Amino acid sequence: MPVHQQDTFGVGEVDVATTPMMNDQKFKLGVFAFNCSGGIVNSHAPTSFRVTWEQQKRIAQLADRSGFEAIVPIARWRGFGGETNFNGVCYETFTWAAGLAEATENIHVFTTCHLPTVHPIAAAKMATTIDHISNGRYGINLVMGWFTPEMEMFGKKQLEHDDRYAFGSEWVEFAEELWTKDGSFDFDGKYFQSKGVEAYPKPLSKPRPLLLNAGTSRAALEFNAKHVDVNFTALDTRESMKEYSDAIKARAKNRYQRDIQVMTMALVVCRDTEAEAKAVHQEIIDQGDWPGARNIMSVLGIESQSSNAQIEKMQERFIAGWGGINLVGTPEQVVEQFQQLSDAGMDGALIGFLDYAEELEYFNEKVMPLMRDAGLRH
Repeated sequence: MPVHQQDTFGVGEVDVATTPMMNDQKFKLGVFAFNCSGGIVNSHAPTSFRVTWEQQKRIAQLADRSGFEAIVPIARWRGFGGETNFNGVCYETFTWAAGLAEATENIHVFTTCHLPTVHPIAAAKMATTIDHISNGRYGINLVMGWFTPEMEMFGKKQLEHDDRYAFGSEWVEFAEELWTKDGSFDFDGKYFQSKGVEAYPKPLSKPRPLLLNAGTSRAALEFNAKHVDVNFTALDTRESMKEYSDAIKARAKNRYQRDIQVMTMALVVCRDTEAEAKAVHQEIIDQGDWPGARNIMSVLGIESQSSNAQIEKMQERFIAGWGGINLVGTPEQVVEQFQQLSDAGMDGALIGFLDYAEELEYFNEKVMPLMRDAGLRH
């Protein structure tokens, strides 16, 4: 019997619908971006957070023990310059996920992958390996390769925006065949041509590992509706969140007969008093790496489309929260803001902190019980 046939017995298969990220919690929680220096805070504000493996394990295990659904990293190959070189110290995310999959028991562990930098054959194999390490608690955050200086590091020509999603769609289709097809096959696409391809073992996750994407453009909406299980957004108003959530869920259901979840991204600054929380939040902004924030905006093309006042406000968002919303206040006020996000159609939030490990312990002690009281968690 060929060795690869062991995979056909179905031993240990995990239906992704039963995995942590797909549970029945009304408002799901993930910890975001702690594999990179600064996380989602681009500032000189004092913090004990550092990118060390000791801290990575502590943060992941705290989130795991407290019932969070996911840990999601940022894929970064270079920093953003400025005064702090924001995100410049960063763990690679496939190996990061493998290590933390072994160090945790229940939480869903994600890799973040810039698709142009990793061939689908290599990515599918690495993903399957981590899926086995985690016993089916694994997924990939798919990134189309937006940061041009990083693409140039790999010698890649940056595609036009919508073409990146066409490339991404073919990348996913190739990976899905690697995860699901028995025997060998040829793949003949616009971007990938491969002969005699095979991949064993198959993932434990069935039909395939969970997929996540953060895009919200028209091309991204179509890509997410067709391929992705969770779309997370950085929209800044409850009204825009509700409109977007309703639109993408309807698109997935009506066009592709699929369900999709929508989560947002948030910086949480929670303290015993509102005054304390606001003071810490203001310190993050006052000590922000403004040149670094401007570098991010320049790459995104925001400066050329905005007034000076808009630019300054956007810089604040890229200093405090990587463009996501900010939840600031007492535990009671933060839970009230989570409730507003839930009412706006969000299925959950990927959150970050100024000081991840210390503030996560506080969050678990002070905020999680109130979320259960509010019916957002059980």
